[in-house]
Amino acid sequence: MYFKSKKTSLLILGLMSIVCSRTMFFFFNDPEGPNLLVVMVMSAIIYFLSLSVYLFNPSKTSAFYRVSILSFAGIKRILMAILFQIIIITTFYFCLS
Repeated sequence: MYFKSKKTSLLILGLMSIVCSRTMFFFFNDPEGPNLLVVMVMSAIIYFLSLSVYLFNPSKTSAFYRVSILSFAGIKRILMAILFQIIIITTFYFCLS
């Protein structure tokens, strides 16, 4: 599945980073709830880390251009970036709690 625009996939990654960040702060035992600024800063960190994974294409950087096992395109590429966001959130949660 290929998107007509790159903006669609970047928007999906942005929305998922906000959802993941909000979910992480939901599980902390804080009676006041998460601060909006803290959620947005964590969301920006998650977004830029997952964007680097999304934009990285090992098939163009490797010497074996046509025989790359790690080349992803389309929906697999977005799902890999979303999985990376979930891994980042899980790691931050266990480090901060």
